This record gives sequence, C-alpha cells and structure tokens, in this order.
Amino acid sequence: MDRARWQQALALLPVCLALTFSLTAVGSSYWCEGTRRVAKPLCQGHPGGSHCIHYSSGSGDNGSQAVQYIWEMGDDKFIQRRFHVGLWQSCEQSLGSADERCRSFQSVVPAEEQGVLWLSIGAEVLNILLTLTSTILLGSRVSYHSSGFHWLKVDASVAILMALAGLLAMVAHMMYTTIFQITVNLGPEDWKPQTWDYGWSYCLAWGSFALCMVVSVMATSRYTAARLEFAEKKSMQGSQHSQHDFQEPKASEGVWETDAAPGLAGRALVSVSGHLPSDALGKVSMC
Repeated sequence: MDRARWQQALALLPVCLALTFSLTAVGSSYWCEGTRRVAKPLCQGHPGGSHCIHYSSGSGDNGSQAVQYIWEMGDDKFIQRRFHVGLWQSCEQSLGSADERCRSFQSVVPAEEQGVLWLSIGAEVLNILLTLTSTILLGSRVSYHSSGFHWLKVDASVAILMALAGLLAMVAHMMYTTIFQITVNLGPEDWKPQTWDYGWSYCLAWGSFALCMVVSVMATSRYTAARLEFAEKKSMQGSQHSQHDFQEPKASEGVWETDAAPGLAGRALVSVSGHLPSDALGKVSMC
C-alpha cells in the first residue's frame, strides 16, 4: 500500500470508530445506572433469607389475636436494587437472584414526553445513517484508486455529512438527558431511582459525537488544502502560457529592427532613385 492509500485508510479509522460507538450505544441499555430503594417482602417460607423481613408469631388461642414480631428496624426493612436504562428498555435486578426484570422505557416515560423520546431515537438513527454513508464514501476512496474520480467532492460531502451527524447526535443526547430527568421526577413510584449516574453507553454516545466533529474538521482541512493546491497549479500554468504568448511578439519586433528594416529601406531608396531625374540624385537624402 502506497503512502496516499495509507493516509486515506487512517482517515477512515475515526469514521469507523464513530459508527461503532453509535451502534453500540443505541443498542445497549446502560445510558443511566443507579439504585432503587425497595421494601423487603415478608419471609414466607424462607425464614433464613437476607432479602426479606423476618417475623415471628406469638402464641395464642385465637389465630386472629396472634401478634407478629418484626425484627428489622429502619433502613433494614429496605433493600437497594440496581437498575440500568437505555433508549429502549429499563432493567432492574430481581430480589434474591442475579436475574433481571426488564420493561420498555417508553412505558415509564410520562405520556406528554413520549413524543420527545421518539424524536431522540429518530435523531440517533439519522446520525447512524449519515455516519454509515460517510464510511462508504471514504471506503470507496481507499478501494478504488482512480484519478478520474472527483475525490474533492468526496471530502466535501464527508465534511458536510459528518457535521450534520454530530449535530444530530448532540441534539439526541441532550433530549434523552432531559427526558430521563423528567421521568425521574414524574415517573411511576415503582420505578423512581434513589441514586443514579450516567453509564458507559452514554459516554460512548458522546464519544461518537466528538469523533464526528473531528472527522468533519479533518475532511474540511483536506478539501481546503486540495483546493488551494489546485488553484496554485492553475495560476502557475496560466502565468507560463501568458509569458510564452508575450515573448513571441518581442522576437518578431527584434527581427524587424535588425534585419528587415535595412532591407526595406534599401529597396525603397532604389525605387525612389529610379524614378527621379538624373540631375536630382544629389539632392536625395535619408533622415
């Protein structure tokens, strides 16, 4: 692989990374992570369990008058359950097991905010499509090395597409952040988290945005440099042609001054002297 193709392959690398980050982030459910405070259930049939409330029944003749003694007090009656949320679903840890219980994130978002959620998802999908188109264009530049193809137009197209992809990604991430915070405050009680923070998928999504903007700047720089180089070559070629066209009249004028002028003057003198009378020859003078 020559140096030009190696540079083109390096330019393709950040675009592929941006596409991979976007696909991974959109498909995962770790945009936000946290814990929920859930009350423990009664230990019915599991007296030794650590995720339930232990109780004992007092002795009595009548079952309705039995007294139940609960040993857990204060925060011991609650358990912290981990959860993680993405664009599509929200998953929560099950009690007493490593399994997770998942449900659609749209089902916990308030009804008046669900349209904004779909706008965020649509912007993420458009971001992926634009990044994929840029990847195909740059990949064709690496695969098909031909001087007849207008590679300047490819750089200009990639710069515009990646800038649009980055702007769409930024808007989508900000809309999702707003929707999640509104859901935390106004969502159902059986979903509201006690503590939460952004997850690794959210970081990947913003990393994809940063790569999109970097690729756009790089493509714009390549396009500008190529245009300046092309304009400089064109101006140099035009100056060479103008110098060549300007030197030809000078050469003809030099010949006229050195050789052609005396010959013409001599012939004019002979022709004039042939028509004058013999006594007027002495009066002819040349200035």
